[in-house]
Amino acid sequence: MSDARDAGLHLDPCWDAQGLITAVAADAASGQVLMVAHMNADALAATLATGEAHYWSRSRKELWHKGATSGAIQRVVEMRIDCDQDAILMKVEPAGPACHTGERSCFYRKVTTVGLVRD
Repeated sequence: MSDARDAGLHLDPCWDAQGLITAVAADAASGQVLMVAHMNADALAATLATGEAHYWSRSRKELWHKGATSGAIQRVVEMRIDCDQDAILMKVEPAGPACHTGERSCFYRKVTTVGLVRD
C-alpha cells in the first residue's frame, strides 16, 4: 500500500534512529558506484544549496564536504530518492578519487570464494 511518502512528490526523508539516510554517489558519465556514505538533514540541505556532495561523518560526528581538503569535490548532476525515501542516489561529476585510499571508487575489490581480488 502506498502512502504520501511512497508515491507523493514531497521530499520527506525517512531518517534512521541516528537521524541519517544512506547516500550513494555514482559517476554521472559511467554509472560506476563511487561510494556509499550517510547524510543527516544538514548534509542534505548543504548538498541541495551548493550542488556539491556533503555527508555526515559517523566516525568524526561532523558535517563533511566531500573534497574540501583533498580537492576531490563531487558536483551533483542529479539526485534521486528511493520509493520509501530512506536512500539517496546522487549522480556526480567527481573531481578526483572518491576513496580515501586514492582509488577512483571505494568498490575497487571483488569478493570471490577465495577472497578479495583487486580490479
